[in-house]
Amino acid sequence: MEQVRVALQAMDPVSHAGLVALLQYRGDVTVLRSAQRSEAEVLVAAAERLTPDVVAVLRRVGTEVSAPVVLVAQEVTEAELMTAVECRVVGILPRGAVTADRLAHSVRAAAAGGGVLPPNLIGELLKQVERMQRDVLAPNGLNASGLTPREIDVLRLMADGFDTNEIAGKLCYSERTVKNVIYGVTHRLKLRNRSHAVAYALRAGMI
Repeated sequence: MEQVRVALQAMDPVSHAGLVALLQYRGDVTVLRSAQRSEAEVLVAAAERLTPDVVAVLRRVGTEVSAPVVLVAQEVTEAELMTAVECRVVGILPRGAVTADRLAHSVRAAAAGGGVLPPNLIGELLKQVERMQRDVLAPNGLNASGLTPREIDVLRLMADGFDTNEIAGKLCYSERTVKNVIYGVTHRLKLRNRSHAVAYALRAGMI
């Protein structure tokens, strides 16, 4: 089994030693030294609670380690959930119930692009996403993809092979408007060109 490279971040030496003891002898995980942490595929962090100090540490470490985070904590409340997500947390394990197998499973899931959350937090996360869609995105003409309906229409026609003039005719826009829409998408999402924009939208399931 291919090993997942893991960096550790604990708020105290005892917690750090506990993480090392859980992971260091597993055949599917490699625990990196501090000097190697930029190579990490997953960051495992341990804290009692998601306090402002812990959030500050996670954000600082996030500038050094561009990897998803598995958080071992005594408790993460529903109110703290979105803050955790903003800190790249994709897995949360209750401190009292963590085992080597559970922690390794969460690490592998995070490395594969997945996540592991307690059932109550999954439900709350879905509620918060729905509230964000209703209260923030929809009033501004956006959806969860971050694209407006007009941008989606243009990208779909681009994906079907239509050029600027044809897209303008089908959508009853001017060519300038179509060009502005395409520029806005590529600039905002930092994409190189039209083909890159279409490929990005297809891969992300936006169109």
